[in-house]
Amino acid sequence: MKEFTAGVDIGGTNTKFGLVDREGTVLFQGTIRTTDYSEFEDYFKAMAEAVRHSLTTLSSDHKLVGIGIGAANGNYYTGTIERATNLRWKGVLPLAKLFTDDFHVPCILTNDANAAAVGEMIYGNAQSMKDFVVITLGTGLGSGFVCNGILLNGHHGIAGELGHTSVNPTGRFCNCGKRGCLETYVSATGIKRTVYKLLADHLENSELRGISFDNLNTKMITEAAHRGDIVARAAFEYTGRILGMKLAETVVHSDPEAIFLFGGLSQAGDLIFKPTIRHMEENLMPLFRGKVKVLPSGLQNQAAPILGASSLVWDYLDKKVQLKLEMV
Repeated sequence: MKEFTAGVDIGGTNTKFGLVDREGTVLFQGTIRTTDYSEFEDYFKAMAEAVRHSLTTLSSDHKLVGIGIGAANGNYYTGTIERATNLRWKGVLPLAKLFTDDFHVPCILTNDANAAAVGEMIYGNAQSMKDFVVITLGTGLGSGFVCNGILLNGHHGIAGELGHTSVNPTGRFCNCGKRGCLETYVSATGIKRTVYKLLADHLENSELRGISFDNLNTKMITEAAHRGDIVARAAFEYTGRILGMKLAETVVHSDPEAIFLFGGLSQAGDLIFKPTIRHMEENLMPLFRGKVKVLPSGLQNQAAPILGASSLVWDYLDKKVQLKLEMV
């Protein structure tokens, strides 16, 4: 019997899901629009039906052994999504229990950045590492910490919210209710806000001036920077400076071997990596200088969120076996 898991990545706009075997081969993948469902119950029914349909694409010698879910504000201990600012459903959503009751397999839920960190450890560039950090640079900024080979969940199951640490307490407004959070500066949304601030403050010609905020995206900014656009290049320098300074603080807290950048903004390559590394090194405590690598994620593909979510199940099952062996 060939075992496989289902991985679900819940985004504010779309939910990606797929079936993944132990080697990380994606056997099936699909998408539903998160925003199509005003009621959480309707969303769960649609998601469960989509997963159920995907199971019919595999032969009878395949066995589902668990479901992994990555979602903003996902709590590993309770299996709930708690007051996520990027989802339309409010309150505490008991998603893991609903999936477990429906499919009769373990369902492991955590925040999307933690899922990415476990995915990096199992399938990515951190397979030989025990201490590292994954920073996800999407619409917002998430982070997952692995210490001594174990994902850091914290006492309440919501550790690692680096995106909501302060850059400027009187700075940009954030969806979490605070001001000046890191993700308002370092994210796909953050760099757009930076571009518009630079366009307002400076008079240089820029191909970005004719693009509305809603239509502007990271790819446009990246391409403009590669063509030498002064505003686009300044936006990456500013973003890298803030991220590098925050990573210098992060190093002091967890002493990682490496920090991986994952997600759309990280695909800008040297435009974001070079200023980030330079400013991190400039702001590091001397004891740490030259010791911490800043690297691209090894999961930079369309199936990466699915791999990250599905890896939660393999990690859970491996730890369960290890615990049984220790009790013998």
